[in-house]
Amino acid sequence: MQIWAGLGNPGPQYSMHRHNVGFMACDVIAEMHGFGPVQKKFQGWVQEGRIGREKIILLKPATFMNESGRSVGEAMRFYKLDLDALTVFHDELDLAPFKVKVKRGGGHAGHNGLRSIDRHLGAEFRRVRIGIGHPGHKERVHGHVLGNYAKAEQDDLVQMLGAIGAEAEWLAAGDDARFMSDVALRMQN
Repeated sequence: MQIWAGLGNPGPQYSMHRHNVGFMACDVIAEMHGFGPVQKKFQGWVQEGRIGREKIILLKPATFMNESGRSVGEAMRFYKLDLDALTVFHDELDLAPFKVKVKRGGGHAGHNGLRSIDRHLGAEFRRVRIGIGHPGHKERVHGHVLGNYAKAEQDDLVQMLGAIGAEAEWLAAGDDARFMSDVALRMQN
C-alpha cells in the first residue's frame, strides 16, 4: 500500500492557485484510474484505488498547507507505513513551469507543506515536484505561488496533469525514471 499526498489549500478560492497543483494531480489520478468516492479521513479527503498491482490511498490534507504534516502523519501512522510508502505531489518554484521531476528526500526549500511533513515524519519521502517557475524576484514569490494559473497556461496545465495521470502506473511500480521520461515525452507532443 502507498499513500500519495497532494498538497494544497482547501476551499474554492484556492482551487486554481499554483500552490494547489498537488491537489489537482490527485484529482486527475483519481478520475483517470477510477478511484472510489471521496471520504473524510485523517483531517483531509481520501480516495482509494489501484494503479497496476498497487493499492494507492490518495490524500488531500484539509489542514491548510502549513499543517499538511498533521494529516499525512495521521494517515501514515494509521496504516503503519514507513516513509518509503509516501509520495508527495507539490508545486516547485525551482523547476520551469510544467516540468515534472521525482526525487527522494532533500530539503523543503521554503515550501511550508514540505516543512510540515518533514517536521512530523522526516524528510526521506518521495516527492513529485511540479514546476511552477520562479517569478524572478524574491518579493514576488508569495503572489506567484498563491496566484491562479493564467488563462494562457490552461492548456499546458491540462496536458501536464493528464500526463501525470496517464503515467502514474510507473510511479506506482517505483520506476521514477520511466515516469519522468514518459511525462516529458507527452509534454513534447
